Amino acid sequence: MGRIFKAVLVLAILGFVALTGFAYLGDLRPDQGEVKVPVTLNAD
Repeated sequence: MGRIFKAVLVLAILGFVALTGFAYLGDLRPDQGEVKVPVTLNAD
């Protein structure tokens, strides 16, 4: 039982380190661009 707990703990730590590295090094910004959409208004 101790080996399973130790393996889960090691995997959790590695996952946290990987998530932290991805947050700092990953490019999470969306592509930006201008969007023009015509709008029809009912101004009666």
